[in-house]
Amino acid sequence: MKIKLNGTTINYTERGLPQGIPVVFIHGFPLNHTMWEPQMKALPNHFRAITYDIRGHGESDIGDGQYTIEFFVDDLLSLLDHLVIDRAIICGLSMGGYIALRAYERSPERIKALVLCDTKSEADTNEAKLKRSAIVRNVKTNGTGPFADEFATSILAPQTFQTHPEIVESIKKMIRANSPIGISGASLALGCRTDTSAALSTINVPTLILVGEHDKLTPPTVSESMHSRIVNSELHVVVHAGHMSNLENAPEFNKRLIEFLNRLN
Repeated sequence: MKIKLNGTTINYTERGLPQGIPVVFIHGFPLNHTMWEPQMKALPNHFRAITYDIRGHGESDIGDGQYTIEFFVDDLLSLLDHLVIDRAIICGLSMGGYIALRAYERSPERIKALVLCDTKSEADTNEAKLKRSAIVRNVKTNGTGPFADEFATSILAPQTFQTHPEIVESIKKMIRANSPIGISGASLALGCRTDTSAALSTINVPTLILVGEHDKLTPPTVSESMHSRIVNSELHVVVHAGHMSNLENAPEFNKRLIEFLNRLN
């Protein structure tokens, strides 16, 4: 379904009972809501599972490409308002985790629990900001195809290319389907995001942290640091997975996720 939020059209999907506990999944950069299909299919029907395309991604509007994390949080909170959801469980991977943490920092009363996957609270270092700039230059010069091939190697574990070529292709397909404007805008937004580390000690909702054992972008040590600062949190390392732990080892990811969600009933 598509709705107008904050002057832009946002695409979203729902599954499960409308009166169920809402779980909102926020995808990573530069993908779309379909990356959560293994979780949408696995979640019991008594949960109201919601996925959406962040502005500039998937089937949501691209607009002018001038995005910030604050805009992404605005869209998330407006989506909750549109769906008449007072409090939701927010599950975000990578960029989705950045959005989830900033949403908690801004509006903790809207969040029932957090699932933080392959993400971190720190803002970009100067080195990381330069890499974001290189991404913008790359997609503007060479298009999304070559970028998709390159980016896939940084977010997937090496063994995934051998054992799950279909996952590799699905990741590349999602990236190629996005526009250079959307990818560039999101990359700049990520590079300019604020540091939410100070908020970690204030989180007082149940929090699940999941990370792939071979995640090179946000390695397990980063998740361990978050875990140590979020009092009511639990951490699980997803074996045989890189940065896309929900896809690379969906059975293990889903087991940990559903166990956590069921304890919230």
